[in-house]
Amino acid sequence: HASRRIVVTGVGSVSPYGWGVEPFWKGLCSGHSGLGALELLGEAGFPGRIAGEVPEASAELAASFSGWSRLSRTDRFALAASSEAIREAALPTQELRAASVFFSSSTGGMLETEEFYCRRAGRLPGRPGLHQLRSQLLSAPAEVVARTFGTTSEVQTVSSACASGALAVGMAWDSIRRGDCDVALAGGADALCRTTYGGFDSLESISDGRTRPFCRERNGLSLGEGAATLVLETYDRALERGVEPLVEVLGYAATADAHHMTAPHPEGDGAVRALEQALAEADVSPIDISFVCAHGTGTDHNDRAESAALRRVFGVALDRLPVTATKATVGHLLGSAGAIEAVATVLMLRHAQVHPTPIDGTPDPELGIDLVAGECRPLESGAIGVSLNLAFGGSNAALVLARASGSRPSYCQPS
Repeated sequence: HASRRIVVTGVGSVSPYGWGVEPFWKGLCSGHSGLGALELLGEAGFPGRIAGEVPEASAELAASFSGWSRLSRTDRFALAASSEAIREAALPTQELRAASVFFSSSTGGMLETEEFYCRRAGRLPGRPGLHQLRSQLLSAPAEVVARTFGTTSEVQTVSSACASGALAVGMAWDSIRRGDCDVALAGGADALCRTTYGGFDSLESISDGRTRPFCRERNGLSLGEGAATLVLETYDRALERGVEPLVEVLGYAATADAHHMTAPHPEGDGAVRALEQALAEADVSPIDISFVCAHGTGTDHNDRAESAALRRVFGVALDRLPVTATKATVGHLLGSAGAIEAVATVLMLRHAQVHPTPIDGTPDPELGIDLVAGECRPLESGAIGVSLNLAFGGSNAALVLARASGSRPSYCQPS
């Protein structure tokens, strides 16, 4: 089944810009960061910090899911993003039940577990409830999605740090290509929590302001939270159902540096192999790529390693290759970063525009990156985009996507 064409027919997201793809896309195009004051963990000793917090869900949205108030924050994100993607893909019940689920996370229900512990230790008011521990496992987002929508096929959870979301999408693509399933829900969800924020803070990786990827003034990342889901299926099945594909997933690859537990290989060896293998799977050359949605954390080591990898793959073409960094808009979503950046790539292809990177600084000329900033940059028809993710432990994932024919969805109409 290696010749199977695989397309995305629905996407959903939850981000600091709001609940849904429409606020996410408008926020990306606005050129304004969705990062703001960190309030969720205010009592945890992180005063004056900045992060990408998701606003409260509307009462109408909360009422549309049974048991919403007893779900973890991460599970709520996963359900909302998946419901939106399923709705856009117009998946009938029979198709949905047969779908496989590939989801990623790095915190699961850690926020609620922390609250349980703090209440039990008397550090927070109120009595601890055992229901707060139900979503402790990293597999909880995938399980709640499968349970809520009644899927009966395989359910897999990916947890490989910051590349997890892209790996989940790639695994879904691979499963469909092998013929193990015809439809898959792929995505990721993560919520902010004290353990994660404290860990990055102790590593001195948190920026003192908003993250500035590929800028001379870069000095760290900004954490965020949210979720994203993509519906993948075969091109033939989408046409049979009368659904216009959003994009086609041309290629995917995953590699490991085996270099260091937290630092990337300085020359980006693993990222180079991921990019080259994904391009080979897609049967396209580097000069065919129209833009890159970079990992772009805003840390010195990562930005240098990633730009070195891009230079090795694209050569002199990198000088004029538009690059954007979604983490400057919503923060670093950890286990769901690769998923929401895949959705951002889908939207850029559908809207034929590369979203700007909101930066409070000057692009670093030493890195040689053509960073899109200020306003959206138009793309020509037939554009092909690459979404790249690097992670702790040396994990790397690359996705190659191309715009599919068909009318644009309402949220992608030109302004």
